[in-house]
Amino acid sequence: MAENPEKAHPWWVPPGLGGPLRRWVRGDVIAGLTVWAVLVPESIAYATIAGVPPIVGLYAAPAALILYALIGSSRQLVVGPMSSTALLSAAVVGSLASGADEVVAYTAGLALVAGTVALVAGLLRLGFVASFISEPVLKGFVVGLALTIIVGQLPKLTGSPGGDGEFLGKLWGFLAGLGQTHALTLAVGLTALALLLGFKRFLPLLPASLVVVVLAIAATWAFGLDRHGLDIVGALPGGLPPLGLPDLDASGYASLVAGGAAIALVGFAEGLGAARTYAAKSGDRIDTDRELLGLGGANLASGLCSGMVVNGSLSKTAVNGAAGARSQVSGLTAALLTVLTLLFLTGLFEKLPEAVLAAVVIAAVIDLVDLPALRDLYRLTTPALKSVYGAAARADFLGALAALLGVLLLGTLQGLLVGIAVSLLLLLRRSSRPHVAELGRVGGAANRPRWVDREREAEARTEPGVRVLRVEGGLYFANTEYVHDRVVDAAGADGVRGVVLDLRAVPFVDATAARMLGRLADDAAARGADLAVARDLGQVRDLVHLPGRLHPSVEEAVAAVREGPRPENTGGGARP
Repeated sequence: MAENPEKAHPWWVPPGLGGPLRRWVRGDVIAGLTVWAVLVPESIAYATIAGVPPIVGLYAAPAALILYALIGSSRQLVVGPMSSTALLSAAVVGSLASGADEVVAYTAGLALVAGTVALVAGLLRLGFVASFISEPVLKGFVVGLALTIIVGQLPKLTGSPGGDGEFLGKLWGFLAGLGQTHALTLAVGLTALALLLGFKRFLPLLPASLVVVVLAIAATWAFGLDRHGLDIVGALPGGLPPLGLPDLDASGYASLVAGGAAIALVGFAEGLGAARTYAAKSGDRIDTDRELLGLGGANLASGLCSGMVVNGSLSKTAVNGAAGARSQVSGLTAALLTVLTLLFLTGLFEKLPEAVLAAVVIAAVIDLVDLPALRDLYRLTTPALKSVYGAAARADFLGALAALLGVLLLGTLQGLLVGIAVSLLLLLRRSSRPHVAELGRVGGAANRPRWVDREREAEARTEPGVRVLRVEGGLYFANTEYVHDRVVDAAGADGVRGVVLDLRAVPFVDATAARMLGRLADDAAARGADLAVARDLGQVRDLVHLPGRLHPSVEEAVAAVREGPRPENTGGGARP
């Protein structure tokens, strides 16, 4: 019997690969080299966002890449320090640590806590939790983070003093200190930023960060720029990172739990989006619970290596995919090269200007200030939706705006919570006031008449003496009285002898709604109208008992109300 070629390959070989094994391994090694060229300068830069020495970013990368490659479900995702979680880390640690050593210890401890939270969530199969951060809220949150990061890097770009606090404090401090701008620092920073943006635009496959960093180091060495007041990174310790738990007691770890959970949630949602984007291109599927396990393992490994929080990176994954990566061999290659960098190449980075690091960060996050996406969310409504839901018709835009303003005015974690809360409140607002559409008939009996919303199709005709209503949404305790009142009001209108309730658009009911539907016939009869129910779905049919009032179509329900004898008001109700 012929052996199945997919089963013959180890787990890390992509299914369906054509050509010899050497060919795709060579391609993944080249992709890993490309990822390394982006990973090293960005890891150093993102460590500065987290408020820790630049070497901490390099400590975090290798072990995180290896653990994710072993556990995660994506073949292309690259994990490492990221701007969003780095800023969240700075916010959490900044409120707890005082000295430099404490900041490093709390940062590594935060990675351990975030990793533990993600690992436990993965074991409990809680991958669905990411669904509670909607894409619009995450978009507003990321835009707010990007603006905060950019403002925080501007003083380093200009050599001027900066401000403290959140976005407004940093912005005010920067503007107040512009008079102390250092000319050489500004020239180096703007040149580096221009080169980075130019390479990104015209040479997208070039590892722009590494090229600009190498050029800046070479210029600093050649012209002695640091002797003219240009701030540089300084000496980076060589060798492998110190292994083990950070110097924190139980209370220190306990103080990190809330922030670690928030970082795990944000990092998971951001990494999951990147993983799904590239899985769709290759026909793979992403297991959300394995992604949680991979994120947890990566952060635990980073924390044990004196690193910082990590998560999946869309930008580095894009570089990986563009370079032709087809498996996690590229991630393992990048990890190996980063280890070699720690062992032999850290001395090369001591002359790296801090203005260039700021330029690397700004260039990396500037695309995240996606104002056109916010504009599209604002436009994503119609006059009909606005007439039904009012301000809640723009729930996605309002959720994104709340997250954005929350980050800018209150802080990173608070902004995320505000965005989620506003989004959920608007969702509850819409679901508690579902649209109850009045239907009319389009077409004659010969060509199968359709019953449609009269507000959307002006030619729809009503049935004399009969009101046909359709509830658009699930029925549950928060909206039952609202729907009840709309139906009873229709039954009490002049000249109405019957109401037909079309339940085709009601996907579910709860016990409160079932009891409401059961007494609705009596309440309509008290106003002189019959009640008929049409096109009940499975859950409604299972839970609601309405003898003599259920009909398979709106047309038959209308005919029953118009022509048939009135059924006795048996009350009905929930099935036992």
